Amino acid sequence: MDPASKTFARQFIEALPHAAALGFQLEDIGEGRARISMPYDPRLIGDPLTGVIAGGAVSALMDTASGAAVMCHPVGPVSTATLDLRMDYMRPATPGQRITAAAECYHVTRSVAFVRVTATDEDADRPVATATGAFTFDREAGG
Repeated sequence: MDPASKTFARQFIEALPHAAALGFQLEDIGEGRARISMPYDPRLIGDPLTGVIAGGAVSALMDTASGAAVMCHPVGPVSTATLDLRMDYMRPATPGQRITAAAECYHVTRSVAFVRVTATDEDADRPVATATGAFTFDREAGG
């Protein structure tokens, strides 16, 4: 992936107000894949008795990683938006641990991109959640 495309994808993520508010950090990006992490933050606890992060924060992380994977696809879309994101929560994320979402844009049509994404905490062998999604795929004029 060329440096300009990586810069564009990074700027795409950094421009999202929720990404900044949730502390998202871009870990890796390129060729239709993205990995973004989120630190544990007590403000995001969904269950005060257990300290588990709310599912909405996890879904925002997974959605953002998916959109980033679409934006860095080799075909080079100019924009994207979520059409559908179907999530399966496997287990609660371990309190105190960083959550990482790894997304792959595995297929594109003329106007739709298809993505798979997995969220894990420090136990990378046991997913916190998985999702599949469809995203708009807006190509450059003439693309």
